[in-house]
Amino acid sequence: MNAPAPPAENLRAALAGLLDGLPPRQASQAVERLIASYRGATPTDAPILRDRADVAAYAAYRMPATFEAVRSALEAFADAAPRWVPGGHTDLGGGTGAAAWAVSAVWGGERPVTVLDWAEPALALGREIAAANPELRDVRWQRSRIGAALTLESTDLVTVSYVLNELTAADRTALVDAAADAAQAVVIVEPGTPDGYARLIEARDRLITAGFRIAAPCPHSAACPIEPGTDWCHFSARVSRSSLHRQVKGGSLAYEDEKFAYVAAARFPVEPAPSRVVRRPQIRKGQVLLDLCESEPSLRRATVTKRHGDLYKAARDADWGDTWPPSGPAV
Repeated sequence: MNAPAPPAENLRAALAGLLDGLPPRQASQAVERLIASYRGATPTDAPILRDRADVAAYAAYRMPATFEAVRSALEAFADAAPRWVPGGHTDLGGGTGAAAWAVSAVWGGERPVTVLDWAEPALALGREIAAANPELRDVRWQRSRIGAALTLESTDLVTVSYVLNELTAADRTALVDAAADAAQAVVIVEPGTPDGYARLIEARDRLITAGFRIAAPCPHSAACPIEPGTDWCHFSARVSRSSLHRQVKGGSLAYEDEKFAYVAAARFPVEPAPSRVVRRPQIRKGQVLLDLCESEPSLRRATVTKRHGDLYKAARDADWGDTWPPSGPAV
């Protein structure tokens, strides 16, 4: 018997053909509007995804990137809580269900899943796409206003991906508080921009105040050591592009890098990284420069040279976002 395809492959296959029958000009216009909404800083009080054309364009343009960013955040969380598996999952503002696919990729198996969104066309298409993943066949797709009036049932894991930028400050506060009240673990992902990072830090602070421990990416639950306005913490996930994806996004490369910021927090004990690589490592002749966020908390540049032996080899293989060191004492 052939093994089932991984969720990422299933998702790519399910997305193929979504734009069949949709005039290319209409798809391009929908993508351009979605790009403006995604990058914009102005909250909206209406769903960004309005109809089937919008949702199809969104799924082709954004769903693979959202999946990879959320999966990266969840994998970092799983590393910090290696003995924990969510028994239930609620995705707030989940649209077509990218986060549900990502949870399935990190922790296989069926579980109760609820996707809440205020755009009915997104939920309908999410249900259609999820038919390609047996682990998502019983997902509950529920229309709900995401904001101050939100009420949630208790669950193990709540995810919030690329949603805070669509909300007013009051609604962001209400959403984070509702997630904290309902869940044992909360994972929030935002665009890897200064504004996305600022929203993420606000949410992180509220989770800590609510009694959560930070599992990732931070090695600590203290204040972020980045001086406000000088820099921002974000990471990168490599996204494979299908031919359909390249067509919709107007690109020719077989991949793209999705920049994102995230926080993963839990009410139970976690084992955060001793330090984390927060910039792309710089490999030079005989040495590797690693920018690290450390548990003190502090930011530090570590220089790893050939004299460090196996640690130097590990540094050459290290990637942006990785735990450091892989094992043993810090450099």
